[in-house]
Amino acid sequence: QVQLVESGGGLAQAGGSLRLSCAASGQNFGTYVMGWFRQAPGTEHEREFVAAISWRGGITYYADSVKGRFTISRDNAKNTVYLQMNSLKSEDTAVYYCAAGAKVFYSRDYSVDGKYDYWGQGTQVTVSS
Repeated sequence: QVQLVESGGGLAQAGGSLRLSCAASGQNFGTYVMGWFRQAPGTEHEREFVAAISWRGGITYYADSVKGRFTISRDNAKNTVYLQMNSLKSEDTAVYYCAAGAKVFYSRDYSVDGKYDYWGQGTQVTVSS
């Protein structure tokens, strides 16, 4: 069992930056693929993939919409995954969720929310233009 708690959300201006953190409790954090997803206003049943990182951090994936602006990283010693968000745009406004997956084995699975087993409660990011 893994509990995930996101932090770092808030209000930012377009062009600004925010850094999200996701702290995990429980065992074997280093064996989970970690992902960030987001849910924009008016899309209550759709979680959009943002970024994901492999167990040891050597492989990362990004949605095209955030590539070059966002960076995912992890510190297994601290049981924490991060999402550095730069050059924020109004369309980045959403609730951001951290997720952990124990059986994400293939590259095609990293962006699929159904492949993740545990989810945080989400943190709101609002970007004003």
